[in-house]
Amino acid sequence: MSRSDRGEKKVSLPYNQALIEIARNLRANMTPQERKLWYGFLSKQPVRFQRQKVIGNFIVDFFCHQATLVIEIDGGQHRDEQGLAHDEERDAYLTGIGLTVVRFSNQDVDFSFKKTCDAISNFINRAR
Repeated sequence: MSRSDRGEKKVSLPYNQALIEIARNLRANMTPQERKLWYGFLSKQPVRFQRQKVIGNFIVDFFCHQATLVIEIDGGQHRDEQGLAHDEERDAYLTGIGLTVVRFSNQDVDFSFKKTCDAISNFINRAR
């Protein structure tokens, strides 16, 4: 069944072409936590997720178009003043174009993997 048969519209998100090569490099060099979440959960979902997706002037860790869901895995660099300001700007932009942003820490993935996956499943199910 095609997208149009299901009543879905293909909506193109804005993106900065200059970031494509950086995103490609990030996909090839995922953090251990990104790799664990991707291979252990996201790649097996019935909805399609993309890794290191360029949206506007940002590269998000994981994106599901069908659920309009962005998943970010935050390491230590997200806890300092500059990292928090950048995340706030990114989140404001992404929510402003109608996306839901969900953040998990590296520790969430490392030590609460099932709970993290359950939370993501809940977001996917609400969007369907």
